Amino acid sequence: MSSRPELQAPPEIFYDDVEARKYTSSSRIIEIQANLSERALELLALPDDGVPRLLLDIGCGSGLSGETLSENGHQWVGVDISQSMLDIALEREVEGDLLLGDMGQGLGLRPGVIDGAISISAVQWLCNADKSSHVPKLRLKAFFGSLYRCLARGGRAVLQVYPENIQQRELILRSAMHVGFSGGVVVDYPHSSKKRKEYLVLTCGPPSVSTSVPMGKGEDGESSSDDESSGDEENQTVCISDRHRPKKKQKITKKGRGRDWVLKKKEQRRRRGDDVPPDTKYTARKRKARF
Repeated sequence: MSSRPELQAPPEIFYDDVEARKYTSSSRIIEIQANLSERALELLALPDDGVPRLLLDIGCGSGLSGETLSENGHQWVGVDISQSMLDIALEREVEGDLLLGDMGQGLGLRPGVIDGAISISAVQWLCNADKSSHVPKLRLKAFFGSLYRCLARGGRAVLQVYPENIQQRELILRSAMHVGFSGGVVVDYPHSSKKRKEYLVLTCGPPSVSTSVPMGKGEDGESSSDDESSGDEENQTVCISDRHRPKKKQKITKKGRGRDWVLKKKEQRRRRGDDVPPDTKYTARKRKARF
């Protein structure tokens, strides 16, 4: 059986009471969640002005990632599909507000109320059809569309994902770009099989200098340059993509349509019995650009 939980059962079934409590009590999981949440918060690049922001934690589970948000002085709202996970979050008395919901059906939040969003190991679940009515492409569209609407203009979302393959990564990124996001994928430790982590960094609105995608971390923990990671397409540190690229201009070929061509066409229409204006010296005469 595959070790990937999203291939074993739907999230609301996989994370039952036993698995949810096991997940939350693991010191290893707690440390990983804290590190990933800290990195996601760093990539959010919120203004350092001491003002608390209202953040959205998508797939919040038992509130492990939300604790990082609270420790950094922010308020947060968590959404998860597992009732068992949310019950444990309530037992742990997390500071955020909790919502039970399926992100594949949309987030259901008011437009423009969220300053930023993070998600740890959740979005890749939408790439699987757990029911006959589930269409991954449509579920991703509903999720990213609702996320785009609830974010404030210029707000950023950082989604840490574990795509199963390149096709899933492209499907997730393409779905985000289609609804209006700009941004790309940041890859930390691209050449490490164990430490490699991918973050989808999205900005609500068209791309600009201020919305450029940050660098990923290299083996030394520092930001790696494009030159260091350009050798392997799959392991690129930064893969920037957006839907606002200028379209290629289509070549327009105009065939010459002089007086002879117009007279020929008028004669053909007369043979068909159409009502055609008579030929004059002004027939097919080109108008000047201006009077």
